[in-house]
Amino acid sequence: MAEPVIDTHVHIWDLSRAAYPWLENDRSILNRTYSLSELEPERLQAKVVAGVLVQAAGNLEDTALALEAARQNSWIKGVVTWLPLMNTEETAQLLEEKFLREKYFSGVRHQIHDEKDPRWLLQPPVMESLRVLAVYDIPYDIVGILPDHIETAIRVADKAPGLRMVFDHLNQPPIASKEKFGRWGSLMKTAAQYPQLYAKISGLGTASGDYNGWSAADILPYIEFVLEHFGADRCFFGGDWPVSLLAGGYAHTWQLYRQAAEKLLSAEERQKIFYTNAKLFYNLEM
Repeated sequence: MAEPVIDTHVHIWDLSRAAYPWLENDRSILNRTYSLSELEPERLQAKVVAGVLVQAAGNLEDTALALEAARQNSWIKGVVTWLPLMNTEETAQLLEEKFLREKYFSGVRHQIHDEKDPRWLLQPPVMESLRVLAVYDIPYDIVGILPDHIETAIRVADKAPGLRMVFDHLNQPPIASKEKFGRWGSLMKTAAQYPQLYAKISGLGTASGDYNGWSAADILPYIEFVLEHFGADRCFFGGDWPVSLLAGGYAHTWQLYRQAAEKLLSAEERQKIFYTNAKLFYNLEM
């Protein structure tokens, strides 16, 4: 019987409610409004029992949309929001006056992969804001795509040792080139030595570069690698809908993740990475 799943990486966006600069020149299927109602049939098929909405734009309008959706959809248990990390005073004020009282507030993310400087997080005001998150034990999602982003995360871990962080989409492993495992692997191995750094197994269909033909065999070596170094207690899965639609259906994505997990993990370990670890990392009320 398939284990119940907490999907730690779900997006929605509404082009009439918030600005999404990364979609402005996008000609793919992603350049339209997406709501959770579209996901429902495949969610049930994939046996996803709970989910975490993750910010899709660097503004408070997108965050408000996600929190509203969480209140209207009982299976959504948390929201990873955006906060103005470049302004520590405003970040602290928003936390104290709004987000710390918000039932669904579960973490923070900034789209660092869209910033020109891969060391964006190391700017003094951002680091000061990240230390504020650490004080409140608010986890941070790292959405990196370059090895330099892993290096930056390691430096952040040194400077803010109390901050729990997770690498979204495994920070773009070299699946497309089939490299095993190159600079990505060397840096992830170093990152894994920090107990506050976690690995989110998500976005691997799009990372594969083979949108129509990717398989469990393609992603298995990279999942095995992070499990070996981070351990079954610091990994969890995410579906990355609707971005994952570029590489097939939602239920198909989870089918391939399950196939890989069943080859690599015991039933007890699968329970951890499909459910328990996510609940603990994001402090979800289930």
